[in-house]
Amino acid sequence: MAYHHLLAVAAISLFHAHMHAAGYPWPLCGTSSDFQPNSTYQANLYRAAATLPKRASASPNLFATVIVGAVPEQLWGMGLCRGDTNGSTCLGCLTQAFQDLPNDCSYNKDATIYYDLCTLHYSDVHVLPSGGDDGPTTDSYAINNNANVTSDPARFNRLLAALINATADHAAFNSTRRFATGEADFFDKDYPKVYTLAQCTPDQTPAQCRKCLASVIASNLVQLKDNIGGRVLWFNCSWRYETAPFFSGPPLVRLASPSPAPVPTLPPTVGPPTGGGRRKCSVPVVVLAAVLPTLAALNLTVCFCFWKRRRPIAQAQKPGGTDDPTYSSEAEGMEMVDSMMIDVSTLRAATGNFDDSNKLGEGGFGVVYKGVLPDGDEIAVKRLSKGSTQGVQELKHELALVAKLRHKNLVSLLGVCLEQQERLLVYELLHNRSLDLILFDTENEKREMLDWEQRYKIINGIARGLQYLHEDSQLKVVHRDLKASNILLDKSMNPKIADFGLARIFGRDQTHAVTNSLVGTNGYMAPEYLARGNYSVRSDAFSFGVIVLEIVTGRRNLDWVQVWEHWEAGTVMDLVDPSMGGRFHEANVMRCIHIGLLCVQHDPAVRPAMSSVVTMLGSDTVALQAPSKPGFFAKTAPPT
Repeated sequence: MAYHHLLAVAAISLFHAHMHAAGYPWPLCGTSSDFQPNSTYQANLYRAAATLPKRASASPNLFATVIVGAVPEQLWGMGLCRGDTNGSTCLGCLTQAFQDLPNDCSYNKDATIYYDLCTLHYSDVHVLPSGGDDGPTTDSYAINNNANVTSDPARFNRLLAALINATADHAAFNSTRRFATGEADFFDKDYPKVYTLAQCTPDQTPAQCRKCLASVIASNLVQLKDNIGGRVLWFNCSWRYETAPFFSGPPLVRLASPSPAPVPTLPPTVGPPTGGGRRKCSVPVVVLAAVLPTLAALNLTVCFCFWKRRRPIAQAQKPGGTDDPTYSSEAEGMEMVDSMMIDVSTLRAATGNFDDSNKLGEGGFGVVYKGVLPDGDEIAVKRLSKGSTQGVQELKHELALVAKLRHKNLVSLLGVCLEQQERLLVYELLHNRSLDLILFDTENEKREMLDWEQRYKIINGIARGLQYLHEDSQLKVVHRDLKASNILLDKSMNPKIADFGLARIFGRDQTHAVTNSLVGTNGYMAPEYLARGNYSVRSDAFSFGVIVLEIVTGRRNLDWVQVWEHWEAGTVMDLVDPSMGGRFHEANVMRCIHIGLLCVQHDPAVRPAMSSVVTMLGSDTVALQAPSKPGFFAKTAPPT
C-alpha cells in the first residue's frame, strides 16, 4: 500500500463512512527511524511491555511513563487509561496495546495506538508534557460520526462549545487525573442531550492541560460543526462528544440550558508540529478529491490516515464439513510476530543449551525449559519436537492465537524463534507450574498450599479467562484442550490458561463446528464432541466443569458418576478434598459444585455461557437452576 505523508497543524481524518465503521484501535506509525530484529531497542520494547501496563494500572491516575535503556537505543513509553475506567481494565487494555502496536507499526521506533479506554505511545524521543518549551512531537487527528444535527444546528454548536470548554476547565483544574465528563440538555426530540469528555496526561500542570485542550478544541471544533458526535485524539490531551451516553458514572459537569456564547475562534497555542513528518498515512484518491477542496477553503493542512487491516485468520469450518487445521499460511502467521523474534543463541544461553536440569515439563509436542535472560528476567521456553508434524501445526496455531490474545488469566507469549531448525516459543515463567502437579500431589505436601480461598480464586480466574476467549476478545476462540495441566499458576497462585495448539477461531455468529479428527484429552472432552465431532464454546464449558469438580474434590476425572449420585442423595459434601481439613464455607463449596454440574450437563444447549458462570461465582444472590444428569462418557481413548 502506498503511503502519503502530509504534515498538519491538526491532523484530521474525515473518512466519513469508512472511519465511522472502522472503530478502534487506531494506530499511528512513525517514519523517522526503524529498529532491527533482535536489536537493543526491541529488547527495550519487551521490557517496557512487561512493566508499563502494570505501573499504569496500579497508579491512582491510571498513567505511567518508562525510560528503558541508554541513548541511542533508549525507549520512552507512555501509557494512559481513560479516567472513568479501573485498574484491571486498564491493565488489559495496555497489555493488548503492547501486543497490537508492534504488529501494526512493525519495527517503527515511534508509534502510538488509540483504544476507547487507553492510549499507548513509545518513541526514541523523550516527549515533554504538553506546554513545554519544545512542544509536543506527535500528531492529533479528529473523527466525526458522519451524521448532522438537523434541528437548530447553530444552537447545538453553541451548546457544544460551552459544554466542552466547561469540561476542559474541570479536567484541568479540578481533577488529579486531568479527566472530566459533561452533560447538557439540548431539548431536541432526536438528540435531547449532549455528552462530553476531556482528558490530559496527569503529568501536566493545570495550566499546561488547559492550554493543550484549548488548542485541540479551537483547531478542530469548526471541523466538527453540526456533527452529532466526534473526537480528537492526541496522546497529550483529547476530547470527545456524543449525543448518547458513552462514559461510566455520572457527569462531573452539567449545563442545564444552552449557552449564548459563540463558537470559540482562539488560534491554537499548542499543537502538533508543522515540520519533520513522522507518520505513515494514506487515503483513497476519491476521498482526497472530495475533501481537500473543502479543507483548503478553511486554510488547514490535513493528514488523512487510512489504517491497514490485519489479514483475517481463517475461521473454523462451520457445520456441514470438516475443519481445515491450518488457520493461515505460515507467512501470515510470521507477519503477526515479526516484532517478537528472538535469536536462537539468546535462548540457548538462557536455558544452558536446553540442559535437562532446566527442564520444567514435557508434553506430546515437545519440552518446556526454564531460562534466564541477561537482564535477569525468567522465561519459559517451549521447544517443539523437530520430527513432529503436529508440533509444527501447533506452533502455527499458537502464533496466530496467543500473540493476539492478552488477558491476565491467559499465559503471555513473549517471543518466538525459528532458526537453525528450532521452533521455540517464549512465555512468561509461571513459578508454581501447572494446577495438576499441585492438586493431585499424592504426598499432599503441595496440595496443602491450596486452601479453599486459593481454589476459589483459581476457579474464578479460569472462568474469566474463558469468558475473554469466548466473548470479550477480538477473536472468538474455542480452546478445545482445557484441563488441569493446561492451567498454570503464578507466584500468587493466579491461574493462566495455556496451550492453544488445538484451539479454533469461530465467527462471531458461529455456534459450533464439526471435525472428523478428534483431538484433546480423555476425561475432559464433551460427549457431543466424542460422539459426533461437534465442538463449541459449550464444549469448553464442559471441560471447565470437570476442572471445577476436580478442584473441589482433589480427584482426577475418574468416576464422576458418583458425584451425581452423591448430589442426588444430598451427600455431595462427602467428596470435598479432605486435605482442606474442613476449613471452608460449606455454602460456597456447594455453590461451586452446583456450577460444575451445570457445566457438565449432557445437553450442551443448557450449559451456561462463561459470562453467566462469572456472574454466578461473583454473587450469592443469583439463583442457580437445578442441574440435569452429567454427560460423562466411557474412559477409552479417542481416535487421533
